[in-house]
Amino acid sequence: MARGMWDRFWRWYERRYLLNVAVASGLFLLQLVHLYWLAADPIATRLSGASFFDPSGAVQYAILVVDYTEIPALMAVSLVYVNELRAGFAWRPLLFLAFLNSQWLHIFWITDQYVSNELAGRAAVSSLPGWLAWVAILIDYLELPVIYDTFRRAAAALSARMSAPGSRWSVARPR
Repeated sequence: MARGMWDRFWRWYERRYLLNVAVASGLFLLQLVHLYWLAADPIATRLSGASFFDPSGAVQYAILVVDYTEIPALMAVSLVYVNELRAGFAWRPLLFLAFLNSQWLHIFWITDQYVSNELAGRAAVSSLPGWLAWVAILIDYLELPVIYDTFRRAAAALSARMSAPGSRWSVARPR
């Protein structure tokens, strides 16, 4: 029974691949806001002594909300690579799954607040060593090749959809 449910899910997923990879790409687009904040505020402050982006008020809350979209983004994009692995083993999707799912370590253990405090030199109540903040940053930026690949997949799926005969987006004339 469970096997049948999984098979139905994957058939649905593949029929709506363009939608699924587009949603995953959109969620990842939001993560670029978080990566920008990370580079322009905590990292810049640590390396140069000055922040290039210090959000407050509504912008700060918007970034906080964006940060919470990371969980559905991880789940949606993981499905893209699990689906690829279902077709056959390959190292690239396995590596990208590892990059993606290392984020759970960062989300639940090495938090952004810890990273921000550590890089700013503010005392934090934590037993974690300072170098772990840089590990968390590395983990965050491991998303970049996956983000690029996800956008590439979405563009390829859209292009295939648009050029498919009989597609309402097709520029080719039906015969």
